[in-house]
Amino acid sequence: MLRHTEEAMGTVFSFALRGGAPAVLGPAVAELHRLDALFSTYRPQSQLSRLGRGELTVEECDPLVAEALAACATVRADSGGWFTARPGGRLDLSGWVKGWAVERASDLLVAAGCPDHTVTGGGDVQARGTAADGRPWRIGVADPARPGAVAAVLAGRGAFAVATSGTAERGAHIVDPHTDRPAPGTHSVTVVGPQLALTDAYATAAFAMGPQRALDWIAALPAHEALVVLPDGRRLGTPGLVRHLADD
Repeated sequence: MLRHTEEAMGTVFSFALRGGAPAVLGPAVAELHRLDALFSTYRPQSQLSRLGRGELTVEECDPLVAEALAACATVRADSGGWFTARPGGRLDLSGWVKGWAVERASDLLVAAGCPDHTVTGGGDVQARGTAADGRPWRIGVADPARPGAVAAVLAGRGAFAVATSGTAERGAHIVDPHTDRPAPGTHSVTVVGPQLALTDAYATAAFAMGPQRALDWIAALPAHEALVVLPDGRRLGTPGLVRHLADD
């Protein structure tokens, strides 16, 4: 198994490739840094920062900026306004871009002839193909109340993405777009789907909704399931989540 870690977007991205030479990582790693340069909210001269200050128009930005804005608008509509590209009133596409960066890096690895791999960014995972000997990839979901422990282990083959939004790592950083206040009622929400960009954005929206609304919404979406961990430690899942739970 070829492994590599890369710092970008204020977090650590991890690659695990079953087969393939180290050179195939080059385009994928470069894509992470390209998106970081475009969308960073911490770099004053990123195109997103300049767009937010009114120094650039969308048309003057890289076409990927318009694509990301359109994707955020779609998720906002799909979620009934529970996802926003302006948390706290500030232009910030992180809820889409981080998962999108992982997904795009994964696509580049497939194009380079490495169909079996995982790419992880900030704890969210895009898996493709299979693990060793054709076994499914196994993804541990961190228990937000017990550092180092897992709340569940999820398994899948092919295009398989797992994204978690919660308070364990960064505190109450996800806001309810309707009040601009930290979203209450949930310790973490993990969403499973085929592609990480959408799965990650759905996890953010689901956390903002609160547990029961989130479970009802995700259960109605095609190809997505959810696991919710409540502040009292209880775990709730959508009906189809059982298909993704590891056997042991």
